[in-house]
Amino acid sequence: MNPLTAASPRTALVTGVLTLAPLTTVLALTIRYGGHFSDPVGTFGRYVVCWALFTVALLALRRVPRRGVSWLIVAGAVAVTVTGLLGPPRTSTDSYRYAWDGRVQSSGLSPYDHTPQDPALAPLRDSWLFPAGAACGGPDLVPVPSAAGARHCTRINRPAVHTIYPPVAEAYFLAVDRLSPAGARHKPLQIGAALISLGVTGALLLILRRRGDDLRRAAYWAWCPAVPLEAVNNAHIDVLGVLLAVAGLGLVASRALTRRAAGGVLVGAAIATKLMPAVVLPGALSGVRRVRDAAAVLLPAAAFVALAYLPYVLLSHGSVFGYLGGYVEEEGYDDPSAGSRYSLLRLVLPDTWALPVLVAVIAAVALYVMRRGDPRRPWSGALLVTGWSFVLLTPGYSWYALLLIALVALDGRWEWLGIALAGAAVYVLGPAFGYQPALTNLAYGAAAVLVLVLSLLRRRPSSPGTGGAASPPSHGFTHTRGEVHPAG
Repeated sequence: MNPLTAASPRTALVTGVLTLAPLTTVLALTIRYGGHFSDPVGTFGRYVVCWALFTVALLALRRVPRRGVSWLIVAGAVAVTVTGLLGPPRTSTDSYRYAWDGRVQSSGLSPYDHTPQDPALAPLRDSWLFPAGAACGGPDLVPVPSAAGARHCTRINRPAVHTIYPPVAEAYFLAVDRLSPAGARHKPLQIGAALISLGVTGALLLILRRRGDDLRRAAYWAWCPAVPLEAVNNAHIDVLGVLLAVAGLGLVASRALTRRAAGGVLVGAAIATKLMPAVVLPGALSGVRRVRDAAAVLLPAAAFVALAYLPYVLLSHGSVFGYLGGYVEEEGYDDPSAGSRYSLLRLVLPDTWALPVLVAVIAAVALYVMRRGDPRRPWSGALLVTGWSFVLLTPGYSWYALLLIALVALDGRWEWLGIALAGAAVYVLGPAFGYQPALTNLAYGAAAVLVLVLSLLRRRPSSPGTGGAASPPSHGFTHTRGEVHPAG
């Protein structure tokens, strides 16, 4: 008897619960620790422990019978998510900009027209976002000019530049500000992000159930340490884009044009939240052969993005793209010789070749997905395009991988989770290692090797008795007579 299937249902469920307990405990301690600035190596060490316990929990989940999986995943998702609420944002100050943008919009002004340090908005400054005097001693505080001569600062990063966030994100910031009680500070944004992340878990379970796929895959998102750390504690708006993209791809998988069009609207909403979800568009067009099928997705997506921007275009005096161009330049995406972008490509290519080669490779992957992809599984193609985009771009912000994690949960190819851990290593350890390309090369290089090795193993020939045919991709579980068992 296979030891992985021998456990009784009660024993298996108890095992699952017991493996979640240490994961949530270490996550809580990690978020309470708050040593990102003073001890980045120690902070990342805690991250590694969380990811190790996450792996153990996933292995234990393989022993849980199918009928007991849903409630355990949901219960675990709640426990893991709540840990993100146990402290203020620890490794990012982005949510403070969100709070400020919501405050500005509540006053009737466009968030694209003024920078946070603009003296014209001084009456809107709350003391928790704009401390003064002795309270300005923290490493995450930025000085701001003051006419009164007193020492003033802000928790908002880049206070001298305009906001970068698209209109759906800005509408969300406004809604949170309007619903927040006075003095709530950062908590409403964290609570909102926690509810959205649980919504992603629900959407994943719904899509997987409707397709008859293994519900265990949802745990790749629901229990992943990056969710409480980045989506909840740091309250990154990316989580809203993830929810919209996942729901959109779930609808796009339908053959009905109306459902595909609705999926296109949701994908457009995801793009109008953080722009990055545009990488799922080739996946949404997987296997499309007719123009009307492609138009059913692309036209609603484009129309939603345009209509979402329109109110802000009419309200704003400045550009609604804000600091986007400056961000691209600052991060080195326009100059491959600067920073650690395109790091793996630059190991083997001249710097000036990196960007053209990246564009060519991603275009080739996208075309492959659109021609050969399975239209019933658009997330598989979306994962392929998104994953290789990360490998070649080598982004320095760990929360970008939230979208990738959700796509892994839909598709099941867990090896891509290494990209998320690589992003965390580059972001958290960057200050300790002077943001050297060597760190990026090591982290993303190891993640790329894991993907390549597992991809080759999935395509290995089967036993001689099968005539040498390639075995089907394995996502960790096999289905036999309605039951689910660990593969291999």
